[in-house]
Amino acid sequence: MPARTLGRGPVGVSELAFGAAAIGNLYTPVTGQGARAAVDAAWEAGIRYFDTAPHYGIGLSERRLGEALAGRPRDRYTLSTKVGRLLEPADAATAAGDDLANGFAVPATHRRVWDFSADGVRRSLEESLTRLGTDRVDVVYLHDPDDHGEQAFREAYPALERLRSEGVVGAIGAGMNQTDMLTRFVRDTDVDAVLCAGRYTLLDQRALTGLLPAAERRGTSVVVGGAFNSGLLADPKPGATFNYTTAPHDLLDTALRMKALAERHGTTLRAAALAFPLAHPAVASVLVGTRSADEVADCVRQYASPVPADFWAELRAERLLPPDVPVPGASAVERTS
Repeated sequence: MPARTLGRGPVGVSELAFGAAAIGNLYTPVTGQGARAAVDAAWEAGIRYFDTAPHYGIGLSERRLGEALAGRPRDRYTLSTKVGRLLEPADAATAAGDDLANGFAVPATHRRVWDFSADGVRRSLEESLTRLGTDRVDVVYLHDPDDHGEQAFREAYPALERLRSEGVVGAIGAGMNQTDMLTRFVRDTDVDAVLCAGRYTLLDQRALTGLLPAAERRGTSVVVGGAFNSGLLADPKPGATFNYTTAPHDLLDTALRMKALAERHGTTLRAAALAFPLAHPAVASVLVGTRSADEVADCVRQYASPVPADFWAELRAERLLPPDVPVPGASAVERTS
């Protein structure tokens, strides 16, 4: 599988990445055996970038991912985790309530505590290394600092810079579901990459307004998560979710029109959704959350399936995609016209 480099640093990532939130029991429980099979399938398919976080299942995702990667050559894959939430012991009722409120179905013994202090960053990373069963991670992101921006910029980001200068991690960045603060990270700091979830998809291109142009100018990489907008672009139908809530009727109609158009051109909406972000020169990888070996296999098939140029042309002609948005196969002249 093709690989790209994050920013100007040494860390490489496969174009398709494994997002490990789902194996932390996001919304639907996954067995330990199922989680292991999903990671094994990703490895066999050539995926070499794996992303997790303490937040996912209150550490369950990190433990499962670490166990599944154990024994594999450490220099053959890229591993990222996140900081900003510490896991503190809690009574059963408090822990369970915290986890269910965050969408994870896990018997919990801990609760999440926001902490973007310098000490919190180091403690979080040390605890992640223990759960992952490894002596290093390659990338560390500040996780969802939306309501903690000033502390994140004043304390957490400098702590990540120090970790990178010490060689503890190879690349640093921030991961969020919004673009404004990520754009600030790109413009005002020396992050290698940002992880932008759900904001550069076939249905939502708001990252193109500020974030992606800024990243391209600065030589900062963007990892795109949520390419299916939490489900609507994977399987558009009544009741499908868009960014984790029921999709509005107008977006469902647009997705259904895109799906029909894709099928007329002999491809799938899922293939188009995965191909679309990688057409932008600032995008290094597309991160997909998968919970089973079958889901991994399907994503890899869709990623590897060519999407006809006529599909993109008709998508624009039908005003289902703005004319200035880069699409796969477009020349540099077309991208900037």
